[in-house]
Amino acid sequence: METSTALLTDQYELTMLQAALRAGTAERRAVFEVFARSLPAGRRYGVVAGTGRLLDAIADFRFGTDELDFLTGNGIVDEPTAKWLSSYRFTGDVYGYPEGECYFPNSPILSVEGTFAEAVLLETVALSILNYDSAIASAASRMAVAAGNRPLIEMGSRRTHERAAVSAARAAHIAGFATTSNLAAGRAYGVPTGGTAAHAFTMLHDSERHAFEAQLASLGDATTLLVDTYDVERAVKTAVELAGPALGAVRIDSGDLGDLARRVRAQLDALGARETRIIVTGDLDEHGIAALAAAPVDGYGVGTSLVTGSGAPTASLVYKLVARADRPGPDAPLRPVAKRSTGKPTIGGRKRALRRLDVHGVACAEVVTVGEPAPGVRDRLLQVPLVRGGEIVGREPLTAARARHRAVVAELPPQARQLSRGEPALPTEIVADGPQGA
Repeated sequence: METSTALLTDQYELTMLQAALRAGTAERRAVFEVFARSLPAGRRYGVVAGTGRLLDAIADFRFGTDELDFLTGNGIVDEPTAKWLSSYRFTGDVYGYPEGECYFPNSPILSVEGTFAEAVLLETVALSILNYDSAIASAASRMAVAAGNRPLIEMGSRRTHERAAVSAARAAHIAGFATTSNLAAGRAYGVPTGGTAAHAFTMLHDSERHAFEAQLASLGDATTLLVDTYDVERAVKTAVELAGPALGAVRIDSGDLGDLARRVRAQLDALGARETRIIVTGDLDEHGIAALAAAPVDGYGVGTSLVTGSGAPTASLVYKLVARADRPGPDAPLRPVAKRSTGKPTIGGRKRALRRLDVHGVACAEVVTVGEPAPGVRDRLLQVPLVRGGEIVGREPLTAARARHRAVVAELPPQARQLSRGEPALPTEIVADGPQGA
């Protein structure tokens, strides 16, 4: 059964709609934009994620009988507004940065164009999806940079809301994580899944040896055995005795991970298990991963830090009206509008954006134009059509978003990949009349 997303919103979206319908302004053309005024303190770039989920949410944004009964029964909207909502379909256009793309302060990562009535209703659901997913992807990208070529496992489901865990796994995969422990993410989005055993499985059995025997009998020698429930050295010895040199991996979840990894690597090699990998987990973040770069580690599992955005659990994106018509009608011209609020100003006018590259193919600026851009030969346009005339046109597989993100990060200047606190890796240039060709 189809599940409506229409009530994943704040009440004031509907009270604005009702007042605008009564005032005769609801059908004026409008342009809303999603952007961040700044990046989280010290971050060098952000990563766009959640666009695919947002497109699904727009498709399911319908007010059925249950939704309308709730709204009218609780006095949230009047009958004329409920009648208007009963036939709601977004029929406008959406443009945006594709998933996996990087963004910077004032990057117009999403533009929603339609009537005020149609577009204003999407504000809350758009922000709730993009803010969380982009925060997770931004943190995941930093972790992937720190990990280099070593794979990352997302395993934060038990540290966040059960539905957020699915979204986090998807966003992390876009930004470079190889697998997730979350089965719902595997079913819904095709994210590769993995997982073996916890300490409870070892303690269930009469001895560590019995636990390892049971796991090996069930999952085969290629499995990963958890070796830090009791004594690591003894556990590694037992693991190799039982599985032989074909043992897939051992996992260390506590203690001084770097020191233990070196000791375990030496022991495995001495026992002839030179191909057995070492996986480390245990409250890792990008800084902990970077600290293990010289350790003989073959992969990392990350949980809490990933699903909480590694200290930045929201991307602080906003959804602001930047242009509107003075009268209803599809041909009415748009004019820029902007806030002048202290500390929260906006830049009026519909924006377009491009990434400017230098002669070496390295990104050097984020150019945001009010109006249509005039890209030069080394400029890359950033926005793509996502919805045209209410029809969703921007869906793509996660593999495309993953590949895009790898390419985009490689295109950024070297300082973008530093984990130390600093300014955004690219300056954002606002151009009122569109840039001249370069």
